[in-house]
Amino acid sequence: ETGSEDIDILPNGLAFISSGLKYPGLKSFAPDKPGEIFLMDLNEDNPRAVELRISRGFDLSSFNPHGISTYID
Repeated sequence: ETGSEDIDILPNGLAFISSGLKYPGLKSFAPDKPGEIFLMDLNEDNPRAVELRISRGFDLSSFNPHGISTYID
């Protein structure tokens, strides 16, 4: 809805997308909505972004993702 800030694509075709960046001077289409992380499987015929559930106890009200990266062990 409000666009993504960054994307990181794993070798297996899974894409993690950060969204919801709020920054002074940057127009926010949803100023009261916390940031989100989405997952998209690029191997699907019609890939679509699915919001990932963030663990309980995490302060979602201040979640403001700027960039994303993954670590493969």
